[in-house]
Amino acid sequence: MSQNTKPPDKRIAPRTAIELKVEYRRLNTFFADYTKNISRGGTFIKTPKPLGVGTDFLFKLSIPTLNEPIVLTGQVLWVVKPEDVGPGEHPGMGIKFKYSSKEEQDAIEGLVERLMIDSLGRHLYEKLLHRSSVPPDLKNDTEGHED
Repeated sequence: MSQNTKPPDKRIAPRTAIELKVEYRRLNTFFADYTKNISRGGTFIKTPKPLGVGTDFLFKLSIPTLNEPIVLTGQVLWVVKPEDVGPGEHPGMGIKFKYSSKEEQDAIEGLVERLMIDSLGRHLYEKLLHRSSVPPDLKNDTEGHED
């Protein structure tokens, strides 16, 4: 498989279509792009100039409910170059989140779950994850939201 080809879908965590602003630096140039989707384990960043497969990089993810963007480390797992885009696809890069600690992983995964619940509604979120209930620490955040 070439680096330009999206690998077979081996996702562990479901993804939700959410567009969030992403900022990162490549050499001496800053880029501002947007996510196409997000999961607890990573995201797809839409960009006409993807980084190379295997590249580790820092990026800022702007979350509407937070005052400041969160800073994450990611690794490029696969890319879709503009010349390889098929119908309904976007050029960009599939990113795996990398964590410095279990605490950071838990915090980011919790934040992503809240984004998914806010985007999908509790009922669809639970159905997507095949869960009968939302984790206890997220239950209060979902009350009052319409499904």
